[in-house]
Amino acid sequence: MPGIYIHIPFCKQACHYCDFHFSTVLKSKGDLSSPGSILQTIYFGGGTPSLLSGDEIKNILTVIRKNFTVEDKAEITLEANPDDLTREKLESLRLGGVNRLSIGIQSFDDEDLKWMNRAHSAAQAIESVKLSQEAGFDNITIDLIYGTPLLTDEQWKINFSTAFDLNVQHLSCYALTVEPRTALAHAIAKKNQAGVEDGKQAKHFGILMEMAARNGFEQYEISNFARGGLYSKHNSSYWLGEKYLGVGPSSHSFNGESRQWNIRNNNEYIRIINEGKIPAETEILTEQNKFNEYVMVSLRTMWGCDLEKISKDYGTDVAETFFRQAKKKIETGLMIQQNQNFILSEKGKFFADRIAADFFVV
Repeated sequence: MPGIYIHIPFCKQACHYCDFHFSTVLKSKGDLSSPGSILQTIYFGGGTPSLLSGDEIKNILTVIRKNFTVEDKAEITLEANPDDLTREKLESLRLGGVNRLSIGIQSFDDEDLKWMNRAHSAAQAIESVKLSQEAGFDNITIDLIYGTPLLTDEQWKINFSTAFDLNVQHLSCYALTVEPRTALAHAIAKKNQAGVEDGKQAKHFGILMEMAARNGFEQYEISNFARGGLYSKHNSSYWLGEKYLGVGPSSHSFNGESRQWNIRNNNEYIRIINEGKIPAETEILTEQNKFNEYVMVSLRTMWGCDLEKISKDYGTDVAETFFRQAKKKIETGLMIQQNQNFILSEKGKFFADRIAADFFVV
C-alpha cells in the first residue's frame, strides 16, 4: 500500500467556497490519533492540519510507524494555512517528520482573500513561503484558485509571477466551484453574489497553462504543475490507481476492489472508534466502475490511458471500443496518441470531464 491519508477535520474559520468536512470546535482535536504494508507516502489533509502542533504530528507518525513499515525517504506532506506557519511552528513540523508542505494560499490579492473569507493576508502568504524555505523545506506546493468574481486576468497573472518569484517547486490550481451547502452557494441562490463565469474560468485556465509552461512547470495532471519532476507522490498514487488507506472523519480508502469512506461527524467517529468498530461504509466496485474511473482519472494526467492496460484488465472488446472512440477524438484535435497511450491535447484539456464521459461503459 503506497500511501496513507490522515484527515484533520478542524479549521479556525469556514472559507465561503469550502465543502470539505471540518469543525471550528477544537475541543476534541487531541482525540483523533489513530491506532503489513510499506508506506511510500503519508499525507495530512483537512480541514487544517497545521492547527496541530509539531508534537501532535510526531505522535501520529509514531503510531503509524508502529503499525506499518515506512520507507526511509517517504514523502510526508502536511497541508497548512499561511497564518499558522511561524518560525517555531515550521521548525517543530520539520523535526516532527514533515518533509513536504502544501500551503493553502489561494490568492496573493487581499480583496480576493477577503471575498473567500480566508484568515490570512497576501503579505502573510508570501512570508509563509519564505519562512518555510528558511526552515529547510525544499519541497513546497501552493494552492491557487482562479475564476473568482474579483480576480481579473491581470491579477491572475500577478499571482503566478509572485509564485514563480518565490521559487516554489509545485503548483495546484483549481477553478472555483460552487458546492452545495456552502456560504457561496447560499449567497448565489439569494442573488447576493454573481455565479461562476465559464468563459472567465476557461480564459484563466489558458493563462495558467501558458505561464506555467513558460516558467518550467510540467502539467502532469490537469490541475497540478511541477518543476524538476517533483510531482506529488501521494496524489499521483491516486491517479495511477494504487491502494491507499484513509484515517479520520470523511476520509476515503481504496484497496483495488472496493472503496470505503468514513463517517462525516467528529464526535460519532470518535465514539465508534472507541467501541472498536470502523465508522465507515463500503462500496464494492464493478468492472464497469473500475474502467470508468480509470479513464476519468488517467485522462487527467500526462500519462493518459494505456491501451495495453485496458486490454489486459478489461478485455479486448473494451479496448477496441476505446480505440475507435479515441480515433474520433484525435481527428477533432482533442487527443494525441503516443505509442499505446492516449492523452489529451492542449485543446482537449479544456474539456477533460466531458471527453472522459464519452468513453464510459454504462
